[in-house]
Amino acid sequence: MPDRISIQIITYNRPADLLELLIDLTKQNNIGEVLEEILVLNNASTEHYDEVINYINTHPELKAKYIWSDVNLGVAKGRNKLTQIAKGSLLLNIDDDMVFTDSDDLIKLASLFNKPFFKDANTGIITFRVIYYENKEVQVTAFPHKLYDKYKSKDRFFTAYFAGGAHIIKSEVMQKIGLYPTDFHYGMEEYDLAYRVLDAGYTIGFDNSVTVAHKESPLGRPPSYRKVQMQWINKSKVAWRYLPFRYFVTTSVSWAFQYLRISKGHLGLFFASLWQIIKIPFTEKRHVVSRSTLEYLRKVEARLKY
Repeated sequence: MPDRISIQIITYNRPADLLELLIDLTKQNNIGEVLEEILVLNNASTEHYDEVINYINTHPELKAKYIWSDVNLGVAKGRNKLTQIAKGSLLLNIDDDMVFTDSDDLIKLASLFNKPFFKDANTGIITFRVIYYENKEVQVTAFPHKLYDKYKSKDRFFTAYFAGGAHIIKSEVMQKIGLYPTDFHYGMEEYDLAYRVLDAGYTIGFDNSVTVAHKESPLGRPPSYRKVQMQWINKSKVAWRYLPFRYFVTTSVSWAFQYLRISKGHLGLFFASLWQIIKIPFTEKRHVVSRSTLEYLRKVEARLKY
């Protein structure tokens, strides 16, 4: 009997996209066999979701619960809120502007962890293939390995991190390691969770048997200097918390240059952020991963320097 899935969706100002995703889910084969529930968190959107609510109310087979937050919780706190109420043995996190590409995708996801490749390696998280909705090409930014050219042709492999908007995780993993860091409003929360998952004795895998189409533009979006600033601080925190000291230094310096390149100024925010990073060793606790976890990271060719 396949595991049952709690689908977790955080939405913000995308009612039309969310509605298309829900309609797409009703077309999944044998949905009653594997779907425990759909949890939708509206993260203080300013758009009207009346059509979404009406669709949920008229499609009980989705077992959907619509949750409103009067403040924007961010990604990490939003996922924590949903995880704490989820009932399924598997938690599927998917962005609200994605759709599945095959009517058997949910059935496939429910059985992924039973594949010998993952079962024998005690895999705790599996991330899957993401393509652009517009041109059907692979979204490299959602591919869970920095060595894309080397790994792109592999059907499945083990890796060091996962795509936040396209992954499935065992609920037992979250119960064992705890929730996402609540001090991360945007960016790098997946890395924090990934290191804790690996250090708890699980592996992280990729499998291309399931593909979702993402409505993000293939041209990408110019990175916001404020988002880069948050990523710089958060990635430095992650490096300090879990990796040997040298990686904290290389990460902090590399992302400082990235901020300067993207921001082309805004030196006030640069120095304010730099001060926050200097304070990290005095304010953040360290839980450096074990030697076996570091060996795993090197074996899967994780990028640790930045």
